[in-house]
Amino acid sequence: MVSAPLLLAGVVLDQLLGEPRRWHPLVGFGRLAGWLERRLNQPALAQRASRWRGVCAWLLAVLPLTLATWALASLPWVGWLVCLLALYLALGLRSLNEHCRPIARALEAGELDLARERVGYIVSRDTRALDAEGIARATTESVLENGSDAVFAALFWFLLLGAPGVVLYRLANTLDAMWGYRTTRYRHFGWAAARLDDGLNYLPARLVALTYALCGHTCQALACWRTQAPQWDSPNAGPVMAAGAGALNLQLGGGGHYHGQWHIKPTLGAGPAAAPQDIGRALRLVRRGVVLWVGLALLLWLAGGYWHA
Repeated sequence: MVSAPLLLAGVVLDQLLGEPRRWHPLVGFGRLAGWLERRLNQPALAQRASRWRGVCAWLLAVLPLTLATWALASLPWVGWLVCLLALYLALGLRSLNEHCRPIARALEAGELDLARERVGYIVSRDTRALDAEGIARATTESVLENGSDAVFAALFWFLLLGAPGVVLYRLANTLDAMWGYRTTRYRHFGWAAARLDDGLNYLPARLVALTYALCGHTCQALACWRTQAPQWDSPNAGPVMAAGAGALNLQLGGGGHYHGQWHIKPTLGAGPAAAPQDIGRALRLVRRGVVLWVGLALLLWLAGGYWHA
């Protein structure tokens, strides 16, 4: 396990600086992934061949960069800096706040067109017909799910495997966002990216669900997790969304337009429908969870130092 002070430093750095406005490494990685996909993905191929090409593309995109990070993090004197930068670049806590707060402000000001435009940047559903309640619900769901993917899972893999772990996770998560669709083009080629991302998020998602429960309406969140999560189509988003909705005493989920088609999804949580102010409540829930994780990591680190003294 890596040093807990590095974990704290990475979170603080993310809060102070946010995402780099220019030259973000993930932008370059996205271009590399797009280049590999254009050359290896041929939807006309048979399912097995297309899946193998997807596996090869994933390995070519992820393994060299993960191994390079491992080598750099192993260097004396500068290894700690590599770890710190890797975590900082992988975290999206401040970015989550910067994307979602303006949506809440637009809703509170009655600027529905602006709110629809902004929520379209963070969700995959069709936002053109969403009313104020639908926008608030979509944004709150995005906060809970992206809090798991872009914040807690990155912290988990950093704590477990250091810089190589957080880089491996972040690259795999990016490929799932690019290739993990059930469309004609990506159904088979993106199969490996989607399954590997599911595997890497399996344990973090359940720890996040527990975190949301501990930081909100605990009993209700645990009950929603147990009874509602199995109904959701994603094995990882289900626990996170159900526990998060229960923790906030909100009703989330339901149907929506995705890629031009209406998809019926189960209702999650309990209580009233989401309102604009609930976006801020969801962001505060995520922040409380981060404080809990960092605090526990520091306590374990201090306790380990005490017992080895």
